[in-house]
Amino acid sequence: MYPSAYVEFLLHFHTDRDYFECHEILEEYWKSLPPEIRTSTWVCLIQVAVALYHHRRGNFSGATKLLHNASKLAISNKEELHHLGIDVDSFKHLLKERLQVVMEQKAYHSMNLPLTSESLLQQCRELASSRGLVFGSISNLADDYLLHKHTLRDRSEVILERNHRLMQKKGQDEKPL
Repeated sequence: MYPSAYVEFLLHFHTDRDYFECHEILEEYWKSLPPEIRTSTWVCLIQVAVALYHHRRGNFSGATKLLHNASKLAISNKEELHHLGIDVDSFKHLLKERLQVVMEQKAYHSMNLPLTSESLLQQCRELASSRGLVFGSISNLADDYLLHKHTLRDRSEVILERNHRLMQKKGQDEKPL
């Protein structure tokens, strides 16, 4: 059984190619884990999604940095990636190829993660179909919201939460000893 956040990540990664949402989903999941079991495996997958987001937007330097980091994490997290149904050797090869494409500043093209678990693939395909999506679709490069989501999304909840935390911290800092 795979974490539902991972399945949602895979769904976005392979259907609507909403890499920003991929990042949001896995980061929230990763942060929800107790610190002693937070593995960098999740960080690796987050970095791949964000690298593809940057590549698609033409931010080659950001994509390069993240792909370098993700490649290192893929090497050090082979066993965990394998348990997530990923063909690790193919994954490392894909990252190397994508890094070369980015470093040569070539155009973005969609990438599929090399999943080996038939049950995971079936679960993703069925979930995609139930939502009217096709698993393995290519990215819609004409969708401005998808391409520039970090600048176009509604951030009011994020800002409210940040302000709330600042107020809590300020209140704690001002308490007498």
